[in-house]
Amino acid sequence: MVTGAVKHKIDNLWQEFWQGGIANPATVIEQITYLMFARLLDLNEIKDEKIERIGGKRRTKPRFKPEQQHIRWSNLRHEADPEKLVRIVRDEVFTHFKDASLVGDFSDYMKDARLAIDKPSLLMKALEIVSQLPLESGDSKGDLYEYVLSKLSTAGINGQFRTPRHIIRLMVELINPNKGESICDPSCGTGGFLSSSFQFIEHKYTSKEGFVEVDLEDADEKSDKVLIATGDLLSDAELVKLKNDSLFGFDFDATMLRISGMNMLMHGTDAPNIRYQDSLAHNFIDKYPGFEKDAFDIILANPPFKGSLDEDTVNPSILRLVKTKKTELLFIVQILRMLKLGGRSATIVPSGTLFGSSKAHQEVRRILIEDHQLDAVIELPRGVFKPYAGVETAILMFTKGGKTDQVWFYQVDDDGFTLDDKRTPLHFDDSNRPLDFSGDLPKVLAAFKTRDFSHANTERNDRKENSFFVSNEELAANNYDLTIRQYQEVIYPEVEYDPPEVILDQLEALEAEIQSDLRALRSML
Repeated sequence: MVTGAVKHKIDNLWQEFWQGGIANPATVIEQITYLMFARLLDLNEIKDEKIERIGGKRRTKPRFKPEQQHIRWSNLRHEADPEKLVRIVRDEVFTHFKDASLVGDFSDYMKDARLAIDKPSLLMKALEIVSQLPLESGDSKGDLYEYVLSKLSTAGINGQFRTPRHIIRLMVELINPNKGESICDPSCGTGGFLSSSFQFIEHKYTSKEGFVEVDLEDADEKSDKVLIATGDLLSDAELVKLKNDSLFGFDFDATMLRISGMNMLMHGTDAPNIRYQDSLAHNFIDKYPGFEKDAFDIILANPPFKGSLDEDTVNPSILRLVKTKKTELLFIVQILRMLKLGGRSATIVPSGTLFGSSKAHQEVRRILIEDHQLDAVIELPRGVFKPYAGVETAILMFTKGGKTDQVWFYQVDDDGFTLDDKRTPLHFDDSNRPLDFSGDLPKVLAAFKTRDFSHANTERNDRKENSFFVSNEELAANNYDLTIRQYQEVIYPEVEYDPPEVILDQLEALEAEIQSDLRALRSML
Protein backbone atom coordinates (compact mmCIF):
# COMPACT_ATOMS: atom_id res chain seq x y z
CA MET A 1 0.00 0.00 0.00
CA VAL A 2 1.41 3.38 -1.02
CA THR A 3 1.24 5.72 1.99
CA GLY A 4 0.52 9.44 1.82
CA ALA A 5 4.20 10.27 2.37
CA VAL A 6 5.30 7.98 -0.45
CA LYS A 7 2.58 9.37 -2.73
CA HIS A 8 3.92 12.85 -2.03
CA LYS A 9 7.44 11.77 -3.03
CA ILE A 10 6.16 10.16 -6.23
CA ASP A 11 4.09 13.25 -7.04
CA ASN A 12 7.20 15.37 -6.58
CA LEU A 13 9.21 13.05 -8.82
CA TRP A 14 6.48 13.14 -11.49
CA GLN A 15 6.49 16.93 -11.31
CA GLU A 16 10.26 17.02 -11.64
CA PHE A 17 10.06 14.95 -14.85
CA TRP A 18 7.33 17.22 -16.19
CA GLN A 19 9.31 20.36 -15.46
CA GLY A 20 12.38 18.68 -16.94
CA GLY A 21 10.66 18.29 -20.29
CA ILE A 22 9.63 14.61 -20.02
CA ALA A 23 5.84 14.59 -20.25
CA ASN A 24 5.04 11.22 -21.88
CA PRO A 25 3.57 9.09 -19.03
CA ALA A 26 4.98 5.84 -20.44
CA THR A 27 8.46 7.38 -20.60
CA VAL A 28 8.13 8.69 -17.05
CA ILE A 29 7.18 5.34 -15.55
CA GLU A 30 9.88 3.50 -17.51
CA GLN A 31 12.59 5.93 -16.40
CA ILE A 32 11.42 5.75 -12.78
CA THR A 33 11.48 1.95 -12.99
CA TYR A 34 15.02 1.94 -14.41
CA LEU A 35 16.18 4.03 -11.47
CA MET A 36 14.34 1.78 -9.01
CA PHE A 37 15.94 -1.22 -10.71
CA ALA A 38 19.41 0.29 -10.31
CA ARG A 39 18.78 0.89 -6.61
CA LEU A 40 17.25 -2.54 -5.99
CA LEU A 41 20.15 -4.32 -7.68
CA ASP A 42 22.37 -2.65 -5.10
CA LEU A 43 19.98 -3.40 -2.21
CA ASN A 44 19.86 -7.08 -3.20
CA GLU A 45 23.65 -7.14 -3.44
CA ILE A 46 23.88 -5.64 0.06
CA LYS A 47 21.55 -8.39 1.35
CA ASP A 48 23.66 -11.13 -0.20
CA GLU A 49 26.91 -9.61 1.06
CA LYS A 50 25.49 -9.52 4.59
CA ILE A 51 24.28 -13.13 4.30
CA GLU A 52 27.77 -14.16 3.18
CA ARG A 53 29.39 -12.29 6.06
CA ILE A 54 27.41 -14.30 8.60
CA GLY A 55 28.28 -17.57 6.86
CA GLY A 56 25.17 -17.99 4.71
CA LYS A 57 24.79 -18.71 1.02
CA ARG A 58 24.10 -15.97 -1.53
CA ARG A 59 20.63 -15.96 -3.08
CA THR A 60 21.89 -14.77 -6.48
CA LYS A 61 25.18 -14.53 -8.33
CA PRO A 62 27.10 -11.24 -7.85
CA ARG A 63 25.45 -8.42 -9.76
CA PHE A 64 28.55 -6.20 -9.92
CA LYS A 65 32.12 -7.02 -10.92
CA PRO A 66 34.96 -5.59 -8.80
CA GLU A 67 35.61 -2.88 -11.38
CA GLN A 68 31.90 -1.90 -11.38
CA GLN A 69 31.54 -0.93 -7.75
CA HIS A 70 31.34 2.76 -8.68
CA ILE A 71 28.06 2.18 -10.59
CA ARG A 72 26.25 0.77 -7.55
CA TRP A 73 23.45 3.00 -6.27
CA SER A 74 25.05 3.51 -2.88
CA ASN A 75 28.06 5.06 -4.64
CA LEU A 76 26.19 6.82 -7.46
CA ARG A 77 23.98 8.81 -5.11
CA HIS A 78 27.05 10.46 -3.60
CA GLU A 79 28.48 11.61 -6.95
CA ALA A 80 28.81 15.40 -6.65
CA ASP A 81 29.53 16.18 -10.31
CA PRO A 82 26.16 16.33 -12.18
CA GLU A 83 27.74 16.01 -15.64
CA LYS A 84 29.80 13.01 -14.58
CA LEU A 85 26.71 11.42 -13.03
CA VAL A 86 24.85 11.61 -16.35
CA ARG A 87 27.78 10.02 -18.17
CA ILE A 88 28.08 7.16 -15.66
CA VAL A 89 24.36 6.37 -15.66
CA ARG A 90 23.96 6.72 -19.43
CA ASP A 91 27.12 4.94 -20.53
CA GLU A 92 27.77 2.43 -17.76
CA VAL A 93 24.63 1.75 -15.71
CA PHE A 94 22.39 1.29 -18.73
CA THR A 95 25.05 -0.80 -20.46
CA HIS A 96 25.08 -2.93 -17.31
CA PHE A 97 21.29 -3.44 -17.66
CA LYS A 98 21.89 -4.99 -21.11
CA ASP A 99 24.66 -7.36 -19.97
CA ALA A 100 23.64 -10.92 -20.87
CA SER A 101 25.73 -12.25 -17.97
CA LEU A 102 23.50 -10.22 -15.64
CA VAL A 103 20.07 -10.81 -17.15
CA GLY A 104 20.51 -13.71 -19.60
CA ASP A 105 18.17 -13.79 -22.59
CA PHE A 106 16.28 -10.88 -21.08
CA SER A 107 19.11 -8.68 -22.35
CA ASP A 108 17.45 -8.87 -25.78
CA TYR A 109 14.50 -6.91 -24.38
CA MET A 110 16.71 -4.44 -22.55
CA LYS A 111 18.66 -3.47 -25.67
CA ASP A 112 16.32 -0.50 -26.24
CA ALA A 113 16.69 0.71 -22.66
CA ARG A 114 18.10 4.20 -22.63
CA LEU A 115 18.42 7.12 -20.27
CA ALA A 116 15.90 9.73 -21.38
CA ILE A 117 17.03 12.17 -18.67
CA ASP A 118 19.55 14.50 -20.29
CA LYS A 119 19.39 17.29 -17.72
CA PRO A 120 21.96 16.67 -14.95
CA SER A 121 19.90 18.57 -12.39
CA LEU A 122 16.85 16.38 -13.10
CA LEU A 123 18.87 13.17 -12.77
CA MET A 124 20.34 14.28 -9.44
CA LYS A 125 16.89 15.20 -8.14
CA ALA A 126 15.45 11.90 -9.37
CA LEU A 127 18.21 9.92 -7.62
CA GLU A 128 17.55 11.83 -4.42
CA ILE A 129 13.80 11.05 -4.46
CA VAL A 130 14.17 7.38 -5.50
CA SER A 131 16.67 6.96 -2.65
CA GLN A 132 13.86 7.92 -0.26
CA LEU A 133 11.32 5.39 -1.57
CA PRO A 134 10.73 2.37 0.74
CA LEU A 135 12.02 -0.37 -1.55
CA GLU A 136 13.62 -2.60 1.07
CA SER A 137 10.73 -5.08 1.29
CA GLY A 138 7.37 -5.86 -0.23
CA ASP A 139 6.17 -5.36 -3.78
CA SER A 140 6.91 -1.63 -3.77
CA LYS A 141 7.66 -1.68 -7.46
CA GLY A 142 4.14 -2.84 -8.23
CA ASP A 143 2.67 -0.38 -5.74
CA LEU A 144 4.55 2.44 -7.44
CA TYR A 145 3.26 1.34 -10.83
CA GLU A 146 -0.27 1.07 -9.43
CA TYR A 147 -0.13 4.63 -8.11
CA VAL A 148 1.42 6.03 -11.29
CA LEU A 149 -1.30 4.31 -13.35
CA SER A 150 -3.95 6.07 -11.30
CA LYS A 151 -2.52 9.38 -12.55
CA LEU A 152 -2.79 8.45 -16.22
CA SER A 153 -5.80 9.48 -18.28
CA THR A 154 -5.27 6.41 -20.48
CA ALA A 155 -5.17 3.91 -17.60
CA GLY A 156 -7.27 0.86 -18.31
CA ILE A 157 -7.92 1.69 -21.96
CA ASN A 158 -6.98 -1.85 -22.97
CA GLY A 159 -8.42 -3.48 -19.88
CA GLN A 160 -4.97 -3.65 -18.26
CA PHE A 161 -5.21 -3.14 -14.51
CA ARG A 162 -2.51 -4.19 -12.12
CA THR A 163 -3.78 -6.86 -9.74
CA PRO A 164 -3.68 -5.65 -6.11
CA ARG A 165 -0.93 -7.32 -4.11
CA HIS A 166 -3.27 -8.88 -1.54
CA ILE A 167 -5.35 -10.50 -4.30
CA ILE A 168 -2.16 -11.84 -5.91
CA ARG A 169 -1.16 -13.30 -2.55
CA LEU A 170 -4.56 -14.95 -2.14
CA MET A 171 -4.40 -16.55 -5.59
CA VAL A 172 -0.83 -17.78 -5.18
CA GLU A 173 -1.60 -19.32 -1.78
CA LEU A 174 -4.78 -20.92 -3.15
CA ILE A 175 -2.77 -22.52 -5.97
CA ASN A 176 0.01 -23.52 -3.52
CA PRO A 177 2.85 -24.01 -6.05
CA ASN A 178 5.53 -26.60 -5.38
CA LYS A 179 9.18 -26.88 -6.29
CA GLY A 180 9.77 -28.16 -9.80
CA GLU A 181 6.42 -26.95 -11.14
CA SER A 182 6.36 -24.68 -14.19
CA ILE A 183 4.36 -21.48 -13.65
CA CYS A 184 3.12 -19.08 -16.32
CA ASP A 185 1.28 -15.77 -16.60
CA PRO A 186 0.11 -15.31 -20.22
CA SER A 187 -0.48 -11.56 -19.73
CA CYS A 188 2.15 -10.83 -17.11
CA GLY A 189 2.07 -7.02 -16.94
CA THR A 190 4.42 -6.01 -14.10
CA GLY A 191 5.14 -9.65 -13.20
CA GLY A 192 3.34 -9.66 -9.86
CA PHE A 193 2.09 -13.26 -10.06
CA LEU A 194 5.49 -14.58 -11.08
CA SER A 195 7.53 -12.71 -8.47
CA SER A 196 5.00 -13.66 -5.76
CA SER A 197 5.13 -17.31 -6.83
CA PHE A 198 8.93 -17.23 -6.63
CA GLN A 199 8.81 -15.78 -3.12
CA PHE A 200 6.12 -18.26 -2.04
CA ILE A 201 8.17 -21.28 -3.15
CA GLU A 202 11.35 -19.85 -1.64
CA HIS A 203 9.56 -19.37 1.71
CA LYS A 204 7.83 -22.75 1.50
CA TYR A 205 11.16 -24.52 1.16
CA THR A 206 13.05 -22.60 3.82
CA SER A 207 13.52 -24.26 7.20
CA LYS A 208 12.86 -22.42 10.44
CA GLU A 209 16.61 -22.01 10.83
CA GLY A 210 17.03 -21.01 7.19
CA PHE A 211 15.56 -17.52 7.49
CA VAL A 212 18.25 -14.85 7.78
CA GLU A 213 17.62 -11.45 9.35
CA VAL A 214 19.56 -8.60 7.79
CA ASP A 215 19.30 -4.84 7.71
CA LEU A 216 20.25 -2.55 4.86
CA GLU A 217 22.05 0.22 6.69
CA ASP A 218 24.70 2.22 4.84
CA ALA A 219 26.72 5.25 5.82
CA ASP A 220 23.69 7.53 5.90
CA GLU A 221 20.67 5.53 6.93
CA LYS A 222 19.39 2.44 8.64
CA SER A 223 16.25 0.58 7.61
CA ASP A 224 14.09 -1.95 9.40
CA LYS A 225 15.46 -5.45 9.59
CA VAL A 226 14.37 -7.74 6.75
CA LEU A 227 13.80 -11.49 7.08
CA ILE A 228 15.22 -13.27 4.03
CA ALA A 229 14.14 -16.77 2.96
CA THR A 230 17.16 -18.71 1.70
CA GLY A 231 15.36 -21.75 0.25
CA ASP A 232 17.77 -24.01 2.17
CA LEU A 233 15.45 -27.03 1.76
CA LEU A 234 15.96 -26.88 -2.01
CA SER A 235 18.85 -28.74 -3.57
CA ASP A 236 21.27 -26.79 -5.76
CA ALA A 237 19.62 -28.24 -8.87
CA GLU A 238 16.12 -27.37 -7.61
CA LEU A 239 17.19 -23.81 -6.81
CA VAL A 240 18.72 -23.38 -10.27
CA LYS A 241 15.53 -24.67 -11.86
CA LEU A 242 13.39 -22.29 -9.78
CA LYS A 243 15.51 -19.28 -10.76
CA ASN A 244 15.99 -20.13 -14.41
CA ASP A 245 13.42 -22.59 -15.71
CA SER A 246 10.20 -22.43 -13.68
CA LEU A 247 8.64 -19.00 -14.19
CA PHE A 248 7.40 -17.78 -17.57
CA GLY A 249 5.60 -14.63 -18.64
CA PHE A 250 4.21 -13.28 -21.90
CA ASP A 251 3.08 -9.76 -22.77
CA PHE A 252 2.71 -7.71 -25.95
CA ASP A 253 3.50 -4.37 -24.28
CA ALA A 254 7.25 -3.74 -24.56
CA THR A 255 7.28 -1.37 -21.59
CA MET A 256 5.53 -3.89 -19.35
CA LEU A 257 7.91 -6.55 -20.62
CA ARG A 258 10.94 -4.65 -19.35
CA ILE A 259 9.23 -3.71 -16.08
CA SER A 260 8.20 -7.32 -15.36
CA GLY A 261 11.66 -8.62 -16.24
CA MET A 262 13.31 -6.11 -13.92
CA ASN A 263 10.79 -7.03 -11.22
CA MET A 264 11.74 -10.70 -11.56
CA LEU A 265 15.45 -9.93 -11.38
CA MET A 266 14.93 -7.79 -8.31
CA HIS A 267 13.11 -10.66 -6.57
CA GLY A 268 16.03 -13.06 -7.05
CA THR A 269 15.66 -14.85 -10.39
CA ASP A 270 18.85 -15.13 -12.45
CA ALA A 271 17.37 -14.88 -15.96
CA PRO A 272 13.68 -13.97 -16.37
CA ASN A 273 11.76 -15.97 -18.96
CA ILE A 274 9.68 -12.99 -20.07
CA ARG A 275 8.71 -13.08 -23.76
CA TYR A 276 7.33 -10.46 -26.12
CA GLN A 277 4.21 -12.25 -27.32
CA ASP A 278 0.44 -11.91 -27.51
CA SER A 279 -0.77 -15.18 -26.01
CA LEU A 280 -3.88 -15.17 -28.20
CA ALA A 281 -2.09 -14.49 -31.49
CA HIS A 282 -1.89 -16.99 -34.33
CA ASN A 283 1.94 -16.72 -34.43
CA PHE A 284 2.39 -17.97 -30.84
CA ILE A 285 2.98 -21.55 -31.90
CA ASP A 286 5.51 -20.49 -34.53
CA LYS A 287 7.57 -18.36 -32.14
CA TYR A 288 7.29 -20.52 -29.01
CA PRO A 289 6.11 -24.01 -30.03
CA GLY A 290 6.95 -25.51 -26.65
CA PHE A 291 4.81 -23.05 -24.69
CA GLU A 292 1.59 -22.63 -26.67
CA LYS A 293 -0.02 -25.96 -25.68
CA ASP A 294 0.28 -28.57 -22.87
CA ALA A 295 3.24 -26.70 -21.37
CA PHE A 296 2.64 -25.55 -17.78
CA ASP A 297 1.69 -27.00 -14.40
CA ILE A 298 0.24 -23.71 -13.12
CA ILE A 299 -1.17 -20.60 -14.76
CA LEU A 300 -1.96 -17.50 -12.71
CA ALA A 301 -3.58 -14.71 -14.69
CA ASN A 302 -5.52 -11.49 -14.72
CA PRO A 303 -5.91 -11.17 -18.49
CA PRO A 304 -7.19 -7.97 -20.11
CA PHE A 305 -10.98 -8.13 -20.27
CA LYS A 306 -12.09 -4.86 -21.78
CA GLY A 307 -12.83 -4.88 -25.46
CA SER A 308 -12.63 -7.38 -28.29
CA LEU A 309 -10.12 -8.58 -30.87
CA ASP A 310 -10.11 -8.94 -34.62
CA GLU A 311 -10.70 -12.63 -35.36
CA ASP A 312 -8.00 -12.54 -38.05
CA THR A 313 -5.34 -12.02 -35.38
CA VAL A 314 -6.50 -14.82 -33.05
CA ASN A 315 -5.05 -18.32 -33.01
CA PRO A 316 -7.47 -20.50 -35.06
CA SER A 317 -7.05 -23.32 -32.53
CA ILE A 318 -8.75 -21.14 -29.93
CA LEU A 319 -11.56 -20.06 -32.26
CA ARG A 320 -12.31 -23.68 -33.09
CA LEU A 321 -13.25 -24.17 -29.45
CA VAL A 322 -15.17 -20.92 -28.96
CA LYS A 323 -16.23 -18.41 -31.60
CA THR A 324 -15.97 -14.99 -30.00
CA LYS A 325 -14.07 -11.70 -30.00
CA LYS A 326 -14.25 -11.30 -26.21
CA THR A 327 -10.73 -11.35 -24.79
CA GLU A 328 -11.77 -12.73 -21.39
CA LEU A 329 -13.36 -15.80 -23.03
CA LEU A 330 -10.50 -16.33 -25.45
CA PHE A 331 -7.98 -16.24 -22.60
CA ILE A 332 -9.82 -18.89 -20.59
CA VAL A 333 -9.72 -21.24 -23.56
CA GLN A 334 -6.06 -20.48 -24.25
CA ILE A 335 -5.14 -20.99 -20.59
CA LEU A 336 -6.75 -24.43 -20.75
CA ARG A 337 -4.73 -25.19 -23.87
CA MET A 338 -1.47 -24.02 -22.28
CA LEU A 339 -1.94 -26.14 -19.15
CA LYS A 340 -0.65 -29.69 -18.92
CA LEU A 341 -3.19 -32.40 -18.19
CA GLY A 342 -3.80 -32.06 -14.46
CA GLY A 343 -2.43 -28.53 -14.46
CA ARG A 344 -4.29 -25.94 -12.43
CA SER A 345 -5.11 -22.27 -12.73
CA ALA A 346 -6.39 -19.29 -10.77
CA THR A 347 -7.69 -16.70 -13.22
CA ILE A 348 -9.52 -13.41 -12.66
CA VAL A 349 -12.54 -12.82 -14.89
CA PRO A 350 -15.17 -10.06 -15.11
CA SER A 351 -18.53 -11.00 -13.62
CA GLY A 352 -20.11 -11.04 -17.07
CA THR A 353 -18.17 -14.23 -17.75
CA LEU A 354 -20.15 -15.90 -14.97
CA PHE A 355 -23.65 -15.13 -16.30
CA GLY A 356 -23.32 -13.90 -19.91
CA SER A 357 -26.12 -15.34 -22.05
CA SER A 358 -24.33 -15.39 -25.41
CA LYS A 359 -23.56 -18.71 -27.03
CA ALA A 360 -19.83 -18.12 -26.48
CA HIS A 361 -20.26 -17.34 -22.77
CA GLN A 362 -22.32 -20.47 -22.19
CA GLU A 363 -19.94 -22.62 -24.21
CA VAL A 364 -16.86 -21.50 -22.25
CA ARG A 365 -18.63 -22.27 -18.96
CA ARG A 366 -19.76 -25.63 -20.36
CA ILE A 367 -16.19 -26.47 -21.37
CA LEU A 368 -14.91 -25.62 -17.88
CA ILE A 369 -17.54 -27.78 -16.17
CA GLU A 370 -18.07 -30.70 -18.54
CA ASP A 371 -14.60 -31.11 -20.10
CA HIS A 372 -12.49 -30.03 -17.12
CA GLN A 373 -12.71 -29.63 -13.36
CA LEU A 374 -13.97 -26.27 -12.17
CA ASP A 375 -12.88 -26.28 -8.54
CA ALA A 376 -14.10 -22.93 -7.22
CA VAL A 377 -15.72 -19.60 -8.04
CA ILE A 378 -14.65 -16.88 -5.64
CA GLU A 379 -16.58 -13.66 -6.22
CA LEU A 380 -14.74 -10.49 -5.27
CA PRO A 381 -16.43 -7.29 -4.13
CA ARG A 382 -17.00 -4.45 -6.56
CA GLY A 383 -14.20 -1.94 -6.13
CA VAL A 384 -11.19 -4.27 -5.89
CA PHE A 385 -9.73 -2.59 -8.99
CA LYS A 386 -10.50 0.97 -7.99
CA PRO A 387 -9.43 3.69 -8.70
CA TYR A 388 -9.18 2.32 -12.27
CA ALA A 389 -12.58 0.67 -12.53
CA GLY A 390 -15.49 -0.49 -10.39
CA VAL A 391 -16.05 -3.66 -12.42
CA GLU A 392 -17.15 -6.76 -10.51
CA THR A 393 -14.76 -9.69 -10.82
CA ALA A 394 -14.28 -13.27 -9.69
CA ILE A 395 -11.47 -15.79 -9.36
CA LEU A 396 -11.99 -19.05 -11.24
CA MET A 397 -10.03 -22.02 -9.88
CA PHE A 398 -9.88 -24.91 -12.35
CA THR A 399 -7.91 -28.02 -13.26
CA LYS A 400 -7.34 -29.25 -16.81
CA GLY A 401 -8.98 -32.58 -17.54
CA GLY A 402 -11.55 -34.71 -15.76
CA LYS A 403 -15.08 -33.52 -15.09
CA THR A 404 -16.76 -31.31 -12.52
CA ASP A 405 -19.04 -32.92 -9.93
CA GLN A 406 -19.42 -30.04 -7.50
CA VAL A 407 -18.32 -26.39 -7.68
CA TRP A 408 -17.39 -24.58 -4.47
CA PHE A 409 -18.60 -20.96 -4.26
CA TYR A 410 -17.43 -18.20 -1.94
CA GLN A 411 -18.69 -14.62 -1.74
CA VAL A 412 -16.01 -12.18 -0.54
CA ASP A 413 -17.55 -9.10 1.05
CA ASP A 414 -14.46 -7.61 2.70
CA ASP A 415 -11.04 -7.69 1.00
CA GLY A 416 -9.49 -5.62 3.78
CA PHE A 417 -9.87 -2.19 2.17
CA THR A 418 -12.62 0.34 1.57
CA LEU A 419 -14.28 -0.05 -1.81
CA ASP A 420 -13.99 3.59 -2.83
CA ASP A 421 -11.25 5.20 -4.91
CA LYS A 422 -9.05 5.72 -1.82
CA ARG A 423 -8.93 1.99 -0.90
CA THR A 424 -8.12 2.76 2.73
CA PRO A 425 -7.07 -0.18 4.96
CA LEU A 426 -9.81 -1.39 7.31
CA HIS A 427 -7.90 -3.70 9.65
CA PHE A 428 -4.86 -3.03 11.83
CA ASP A 429 -2.50 -4.98 14.06
CA ASP A 430 -1.80 -4.31 17.75
CA SER A 431 0.68 -1.59 16.78
CA ASN A 432 -1.98 0.13 14.65
CA ARG A 433 -0.21 -0.79 11.42
CA PRO A 434 -2.52 -1.68 8.50
CA LEU A 435 -2.81 -5.37 7.65
CA ASP A 436 -2.33 -6.14 3.97
CA PHE A 437 -4.00 -9.57 4.12
CA SER A 438 -7.14 -9.35 6.21
CA GLY A 439 -10.93 -9.21 6.09
CA ASP A 440 -12.41 -12.27 4.36
CA LEU A 441 -9.19 -13.28 2.56
CA PRO A 442 -7.68 -15.47 5.32
CA LYS A 443 -11.14 -17.06 5.71
CA VAL A 444 -11.31 -17.84 1.98
CA LEU A 445 -7.89 -19.48 2.10
CA ALA A 446 -8.73 -21.56 5.17
CA ALA A 447 -12.14 -22.59 3.82
CA PHE A 448 -10.70 -23.59 0.43
CA LYS A 449 -8.06 -25.78 2.04
CA THR A 450 -10.57 -27.52 4.32
CA ARG A 451 -13.58 -27.74 1.98
CA ASP A 452 -15.17 -31.18 2.15
CA PHE A 453 -17.02 -32.35 -0.96
CA SER A 454 -18.75 -35.04 1.09
CA HIS A 455 -20.86 -32.25 2.62
CA ALA A 456 -22.17 -31.16 -0.80
CA ASN A 457 -25.42 -33.12 -0.60
CA THR A 458 -26.01 -32.80 3.12
CA GLU A 459 -27.58 -30.23 5.41
CA ARG A 460 -24.07 -28.95 6.13
CA ASN A 461 -24.10 -27.42 2.63
CA ASP A 462 -25.92 -24.34 3.91
CA ARG A 463 -26.75 -21.98 1.05
CA LYS A 464 -27.68 -19.25 3.46
CA GLU A 465 -23.95 -18.82 4.10
CA ASN A 466 -21.39 -17.13 1.84
CA SER A 467 -19.78 -20.49 1.01
CA PHE A 468 -21.41 -23.66 -0.38
CA PHE A 469 -21.37 -26.30 -3.14
CA VAL A 470 -23.48 -26.52 -6.31
CA SER A 471 -23.75 -29.72 -8.36
CA ASN A 472 -22.93 -30.17 -12.03
CA GLU A 473 -26.57 -31.06 -12.74
CA GLU A 474 -27.92 -27.88 -11.17
CA LEU A 475 -25.37 -25.75 -13.00
CA ALA A 476 -26.27 -27.35 -16.33
CA ALA A 477 -29.97 -26.75 -15.71
CA ASN A 478 -29.18 -23.03 -15.31
CA ASN A 479 -27.13 -22.67 -18.52
CA TYR A 480 -24.00 -23.12 -16.41
CA ASP A 481 -24.61 -19.80 -14.66
CA LEU A 482 -21.78 -19.29 -12.15
CA THR A 483 -23.05 -16.33 -10.15
CA ILE A 484 -23.41 -17.11 -6.47
CA ARG A 485 -26.68 -15.14 -6.29
CA GLN A 486 -28.28 -17.68 -8.61
CA TYR A 487 -27.96 -20.40 -5.96
CA GLN A 488 -27.70 -18.60 -2.63
CA GLU A 489 -30.71 -18.67 -0.32
CA VAL A 490 -31.46 -15.14 0.83
CA ILE A 491 -33.19 -14.82 4.16
CA TYR A 492 -35.47 -11.82 4.39
CA PRO A 493 -36.15 -10.73 7.98
CA GLU A 494 -39.77 -11.13 8.96
CA VAL A 495 -41.44 -7.79 9.57
CA GLU A 496 -44.16 -7.61 12.20
CA TYR A 497 -47.03 -5.13 11.76
CA ASP A 498 -49.64 -3.93 14.22
CA PRO A 499 -53.13 -5.40 13.82
CA PRO A 500 -55.40 -3.45 11.42
CA GLU A 501 -57.59 -2.20 14.32
CA VAL A 502 -54.55 -0.65 16.00
CA ILE A 503 -53.38 0.98 12.75
CA LEU A 504 -56.89 2.45 12.18
CA ASP A 505 -56.93 3.81 15.76
CA GLN A 506 -53.54 5.43 15.12
CA LEU A 507 -54.80 7.00 11.88
CA GLU A 508 -57.92 8.36 13.61
CA ALA A 509 -55.81 9.83 16.41
CA LEU A 510 -53.52 11.45 13.87
CA GLU A 511 -56.50 12.83 11.91
CA ALA A 512 -57.98 14.28 15.12
CA GLU A 513 -54.66 15.95 15.90
CA ILE A 514 -54.51 17.48 12.42
CA GLN A 515 -58.11 18.80 12.71
CA SER A 516 -57.31 20.31 16.09
CA ASP A 517 -54.30 22.14 14.66
CA LEU A 518 -56.37 23.43 11.73
CA ARG A 519 -59.04 24.82 14.09
CA ALA A 520 -56.34 26.58 16.10
CA LEU A 521 -54.92 28.16 12.94
CA ARG A 522 -58.41 29.33 11.82
CA SER A 523 -59.02 30.99 15.18
CA MET A 524 -55.94 33.15 14.60
CA LEU A 525 -57.37 34.70 11.40
